[in-house]
Amino acid sequence: MANYEITSPEERDIIKDLESKVDVQSLRIKRYLAMPDLSRTPDSPLAEIVKRAKEVSSLKNFDDIKIPEIVPTKILFDLFNMSPGHPARSKSDTYYVDEENVLRTHDTVFWYYYLNHPEVKKRIEKQETLGAICYGKVYRKDEIDRNHMNVFHQFGGWLIAPEDKKKITPEDLKNSLSEIATSIFGNNINFRFYDHNFPYTDPSFEMEAEINGQWVEMLGSGMVRRIVLANLGLTGYHGWAFGFGLERLAIASMQLPDIRLLWSEDDRVKKQLKLGRKFVEVSKYPPIVRDISFVVKNDFVPNDYFDFVRELAPGMVEQVELLDKYENTEKFGVNKVSYAYRITYRSIERTLTSEEIDKIHKKLETETAQSFSAIIR
Repeated sequence: MANYEITSPEERDIIKDLESKVDVQSLRIKRYLAMPDLSRTPDSPLAEIVKRAKEVSSLKNFDDIKIPEIVPTKILFDLFNMSPGHPARSKSDTYYVDEENVLRTHDTVFWYYYLNHPEVKKRIEKQETLGAICYGKVYRKDEIDRNHMNVFHQFGGWLIAPEDKKKITPEDLKNSLSEIATSIFGNNINFRFYDHNFPYTDPSFEMEAEINGQWVEMLGSGMVRRIVLANLGLTGYHGWAFGFGLERLAIASMQLPDIRLLWSEDDRVKKQLKLGRKFVEVSKYPPIVRDISFVVKNDFVPNDYFDFVRELAPGMVEQVELLDKYENTEKFGVNKVSYAYRITYRSIERTLTSEEIDKIHKKLETETAQSFSAIIR
C-alpha cells in the first residue's frame, strides 16, 4: 500500500489568483475550500466510516490517494463519459471557478490522477494489479433541507487488473461491498443490489441497506467501462469501482435529524456522534417560518438562490421549500416568473427569536431584490 498526495500546479495558480478576488462567486468558493475535510477530522463519524472501510480485507492493501479539489472540466467531465449536454456540467449544478475549471463534483476523478502518477505508470508497465481508494470533500449546488448540503464527502475505490492475468467479476465487487457494509453497520445488516446506470461503469449496481426497517441507498458501483479506461490512456485492463456519500451513511447509522449536526462544534452534539448510536436531540429548538415571494427573469437559477440564502443566514436555515412557481405575461410581463418559497429558520445550537429572524428575513428580501433584480411581492 502506498499513500499518494497529488498536487496540481493549475490548482495552486487558481487559488493564488483567488486570494485577491472579492466578488461574490470567488468569496463563496474560498469559503467552501476552507471548510474542514470531515473525512480526515479526528472524532468525526465520517472519519470513522473511512477508517472502517479501509480496514476490510478486500481494501486493506489498496493505495490511498489524495487529489486536487479544483479540477479541469476536460478531466472531470470529458474523460468520464459526460458529454457537453450532461446535466452535471450545468452552471446551475456545478461550481465553476472559471470557464475551464470547477470544484470537483465526484471523487471518481481520482482515476485520472492515480493512473498518471509516475510510480503507478511503472507498475502498469509491469502489468501489476492495482487497487486504490480516495475520499474527501466534493461540491454540488443543491437544495436546502435536513439531508442535503452543497459541500459533502465521498469515498471511492477501484480494483483493476490486466485482462490476460486476472479475471475480476461483478461477484467480486459485490463481495467487497458486502464486506464494507458489515464493517460500517455490523454483521446483522441486510443489503441488496439492483441494476442501475452510471456513465463510467457497465454493468452498474446500486446497493441498499436495511436500516431501522427502511431500505436506504448506500452506494453506486459497477464494472469499469473500457471506453473510460481508454479515455484515461489505459487498455488491456478491467475491473470494478464503487463510490458512496459519507454523510448518507452517517445519517442512517445514527438516525441524525439534520445533516448540519455533522459540522456542529457544540460539545453536547459532538460527544453523541458515534456510529451505531441513535442521536438524541440535545434540545429541539423551535423553528421560525417565513415566506418570500418575488418575480424575476426566467433565467433565474434556484440553486444559486439557495447558496445566497445559506450565506445570508449561515447555520440558521433548515429548509427552503418551493411553494409556487408560475408565469403570467399579463400580470408580470414577458420572460418573467413568480417564485414563492417557505423558509424554515432553525438553529441546531440555540433558540432563535422572532425579532432576530424578522431582521434577517427583511434583509433577505432587500438583498434578493438587489442581487437578482427581483420584485418582492
